[in-house]
Amino acid sequence: MSYLLTIHLKEGRNLVIRDRSGTSDPYVKFKLNKKTLYKSKVIYKNLNPVWDEKFVLPIQNLEQKLHIKVYDRDLTTDDFMGSSFLDLQELELNKSSEKVFRLEDPNSLEQDMGVIVADISLSIRLRDSKNNQRWSSRKRIGMSKTTSMQSLQLSESLRKNQLWNGSVNITLLEGINLPDGCAFDTFVRFKLGDQKYRSKTSCKSTNPQWRERFDFHYFSDKMGVLDIEVWGKDSRKHDDLLGLCKVDMAGLPIEQINRLEVPLENNQGSIHLLIVLTPCSGVSISDLCVCPLADPGEREQMRQKYCLKNSFQNVKDIGFLQVKVLKAEDLLAADFSGKSDPFCVLEVGNDRLQTHTVYKNLNPEWNKVFTFPIKDLHDALEVTVFDEDGDKPPDFLGKVMIPLLSVRNGHQVAYLLKNKDLSSASKGVIHLEVDFIFNPVRASIRTFNPKEKRFMEDNPKFSKKILSRNVYRVKKITMAIWNTMRFIKSCFQWESAKRSLIAFLIFVVTLWNLELYMIPLFLLLLFAYNFTMITTGKVSAQDNLEGMDIGEDDDDDEKESERKSIRDRIQMVQDIVITVQNILEEIACFGERIKNTFNWSVPFLSLLACSILLVATVVFYFIPLRYIILIWGVNKFTKKLRNPYAIENNEFLDFLSRVPSDVQKVQYAELKPNSNQGALRKKRSGL
Repeated sequence: MSYLLTIHLKEGRNLVIRDRSGTSDPYVKFKLNKKTLYKSKVIYKNLNPVWDEKFVLPIQNLEQKLHIKVYDRDLTTDDFMGSSFLDLQELELNKSSEKVFRLEDPNSLEQDMGVIVADISLSIRLRDSKNNQRWSSRKRIGMSKTTSMQSLQLSESLRKNQLWNGSVNITLLEGINLPDGCAFDTFVRFKLGDQKYRSKTSCKSTNPQWRERFDFHYFSDKMGVLDIEVWGKDSRKHDDLLGLCKVDMAGLPIEQINRLEVPLENNQGSIHLLIVLTPCSGVSISDLCVCPLADPGEREQMRQKYCLKNSFQNVKDIGFLQVKVLKAEDLLAADFSGKSDPFCVLEVGNDRLQTHTVYKNLNPEWNKVFTFPIKDLHDALEVTVFDEDGDKPPDFLGKVMIPLLSVRNGHQVAYLLKNKDLSSASKGVIHLEVDFIFNPVRASIRTFNPKEKRFMEDNPKFSKKILSRNVYRVKKITMAIWNTMRFIKSCFQWESAKRSLIAFLIFVVTLWNLELYMIPLFLLLLFAYNFTMITTGKVSAQDNLEGMDIGEDDDDDEKESERKSIRDRIQMVQDIVITVQNILEEIACFGERIKNTFNWSVPFLSLLACSILLVATVVFYFIPLRYIILIWGVNKFTKKLRNPYAIENNEFLDFLSRVPSDVQKVQYAELKPNSNQGALRKKRSGL
């Protein structure tokens, strides 16, 4: 026998203060067996919040206690505001009663932490009899045709609303005579339909220079208006709107560089930018029966389009990706009925498409084919499975990330789904078949250009686990450098006579015969050595990655907030800690990417690096160094004269940004069956 617990969360009274402003932003969690069954909305700036939310929880055992915990929403760790519990055995069946839960915290000195008021009702969850099952099955048969027709209509409308016809390339150059520019660090926000972009923050100036480029999608039947807002950030980190303007995209010519100096409203200066509208093809959603690459003639035509002899035609078009989303199995049940309403979202860079929803099914079959034009070979295909939840945000069911360079063309693969941060296995398997055709020359050229920024990135949030992980990563790289320095020092100090003698002879001979071309040649030998070690199986490319924990620590933060309910949170300290965390992330990624370039983690990139080093070896051998430096200096000095709107970039850093860090290698790694159980056994044995 199972039960249904109906809860009407009414209000809170006289809750405690947790913010410096003298208020709190409370929300309530209902937990059973340490699992959160329901989380209320946040009521901001209120000590007497009214939620008025009604929900139903399935209960299997009345001997449990339902814990009610109240938190204050904060930028970093949410503050604990007290808790109470409900003994389910004390409830009467089929009788609604108002309960007043007095909040307490044993770690707090506060006597009165307020109360939570809710109506509680417990009822038996009835099982269907055989007659009811027969009647319901007839009803399902009668409704199946109507439901299928509605889903087809929804699928067709969803398909039309997703397919874009081209890209809007926007280059933000500068601001001219902005108001109060000397008092603010300025940045610009762009919005085109549902697409949003925020520029980097420029220093205090009335004529700030941004010099950055990004792309939006456009739809020919609804071009829309580009909204531009200029914002200023003062020393207290408060954002103030300095001005806004609009650009009608329908009035701009296609495939031309449109240089615009758009005035802000009320004569508050202007924004200088370049806009290029470029039509694109290759975006489609279709059924399996009309798969684009199923026709041999069309596949051959696509191969000819991206063959080597056409490498310098439309250099920005790197390749073509086709993804068959076939089915999923054994998904997580997100609804109280024990079922889910799953749909898939496919993302490549900022390109995003999704399937239709299959209702009331844990083993859905979509059988859809999606195609994407590829702008960067080093992007990854992200496939996320959600549960549709009406007007509420969809529930996450699982996710998988597949680097384009690791695609197995034409093979149907069952991928084990991972959790949100891609650190461990979730429940369920998704079946995909991916085909990827690309031009290696265009991809190589694109590798040395700035990487496209993601529009939908989350705001950084302080996390103790991420901070400790980044400290560990930097420490590992630092120890490797330190050990190398100790080895060199030991050679100087003749700790081992044999080793020091060999090092001395190598140093003298090398220095006597050193030529500049030998430097890239030495790096080529290092690539060859690591490649030999990997191919012979002596070293694995996935070195020391199994023990890396990249999960989040929400539960740890929650426990910490319960232990320490009162904290002084200073905005300056938060910004400093987040900045340090991000700096450690950048340092760790930089070192790991250099290491992963040499250890052939991404063979394409390592081969590309070898090709560049080989060319550099030949150039340095035949051309004197002074001429090379002269050419480089002339190019640097005349670059601005040749192209006044050129965007500065570092080709070396752009190349490194394509190499995955150790964290990304863990995220990209394909899970094997029973791999999660093995990791759990290792963790238990370690404990």
